[in-house]
Amino acid sequence: MKSKFLFIASFCFSSILFAQDQDVVIQNIVKEASENSQLEKLGHELLDVVGPRLVGTPEMKQAHDWAVNKYKEWDIPAENQQWGEWRGWKRGITHIDLIEPRVRTLSGMQLAWSPSSGKKPIVAEVVILPEAKDSTNFAKLLSGVKGKLVMISMPQMTGRPDENWEEFATDSSFAKMKEDRNAQSEAWSDRMTKTGYTNRNITEALEKAGAAGIITLNWSRGFGANKIFSASTKKIPTIELSLEDYGMVYRLAEYGDKPKLRLVAESEELGVVPTFNTIATIKGTEKPEEYVILSAHFDSWDGATGATDNGTGTMVMMEAMRILKKMYPNPKRTIIAGHWGSEEQGLNGSRAFVKDHPEIVDNVQALFNQDNGTGRVVNLSGGGFLNSYDYLGRWLEAVPEEITDEIETTFPGIPSGGGSDYASFLAAGVPAFSLSSISWSYWNYTWHTNLDTYDKIVFDDVRSNVILTAIMAYMASEDPEKTSREKRVLPISKRSGEQMTWPEARDATRKGGLD
Repeated sequence: MKSKFLFIASFCFSSILFAQDQDVVIQNIVKEASENSQLEKLGHELLDVVGPRLVGTPEMKQAHDWAVNKYKEWDIPAENQQWGEWRGWKRGITHIDLIEPRVRTLSGMQLAWSPSSGKKPIVAEVVILPEAKDSTNFAKLLSGVKGKLVMISMPQMTGRPDENWEEFATDSSFAKMKEDRNAQSEAWSDRMTKTGYTNRNITEALEKAGAAGIITLNWSRGFGANKIFSASTKKIPTIELSLEDYGMVYRLAEYGDKPKLRLVAESEELGVVPTFNTIATIKGTEKPEEYVILSAHFDSWDGATGATDNGTGTMVMMEAMRILKKMYPNPKRTIIAGHWGSEEQGLNGSRAFVKDHPEIVDNVQALFNQDNGTGRVVNLSGGGFLNSYDYLGRWLEAVPEEITDEIETTFPGIPSGGGSDYASFLAAGVPAFSLSSISWSYWNYTWHTNLDTYDKIVFDDVRSNVILTAIMAYMASEDPEKTSREKRVLPISKRSGEQMTWPEARDATRKGGLD
């Protein structure tokens, strides 16, 4: 009995000491994140100095090297791991001027991977996509685009987002605008259908017919916001104009004023270049072959600097790693930060990592991913893992209430089939969780737009996410139990009426943009 009593007393005393140590570590994490934050500096170096991080560009490689060197400053080993190859491309200067019927510099830019305008500026008249009776008639009209800049997008009848109309317009005026806009969209769709082509392949026909360049509009339903994606032309440049300037030039062409532009769209093809993930590691002491992964994609589109997609997610994981190294230098389990390449083209970096590193994937305790803007985390799902509440609940209890009070949890949840890099790991059965944040008008104003810049970052929210991530990583590392990977029985899909199935693991596109 005495021996049993001593054992129980010793166990209780050890538990008390562990709880005290845990409290100290958590307090130190919160204090470091709050009083010695490096987020603003990281944001400046990544976004202002390096800039956008389109896969295959020199800036993407510069970002990978910057991250490795930054981790080295913090005494955290890191390396760039090649997983594939991509079409190399370098963005140069875009300058667009209206020169007839009056002179004005326009707001716009070339799309990613756009061919160059050449050694001399293109000076050409602007015409609208020919309106044809049918595909045969369109083939005859194509000769009219030779040597011209062709507008291939529908102009917007209003540059005001719907919420602005809803706030200020009369109900009847708002309803009429939406009705007119729907009719305009249907008419433009019919116009495209009668060409015999689609939005995806119309540029090929125009390029073959001798067009000097393509002009597009991909408005993001917000003041001044355009989505900036990739060009589909092979030899002639594709430029995106702002809604305001696109509309003006379109009207000039429509009314017969024969607008003429002077276009400089410099770019350089760089051949085939390697693509990487940056992997940073804090080695575990007791269970080094088990892993906690902090996950964020490193690449971006290049209409702006990729501040909220996914500069903020990158900064959260880097800052969390810095703090963990300082306050928790000898973790029980190995903690990895994965900065994935080419997420924007299909989760390629993370899919490659899952395929190439089964020894890590099979032993992941938990993965935390952040990739939807600058806002504080407000949603956490169990991802379809039956017992996820048990361990996520334990870990969340250690996070300050002012952070967890904002978070709505869903257990056991359902697995995501895509959208961000945690889905690559979920498909392999890894307990991988998305730290989903409040919107801050992300989808309209910064997601893949020309406005995704440093000034849109809400640093108080990002600091909150750093504290959450660092504490969750610490708790996952220290947890005496291995997380369960038991999956729930998935429900019937409301959309298809069929039994939902767990997403299947897929390999990456290892050679991109090379066809």
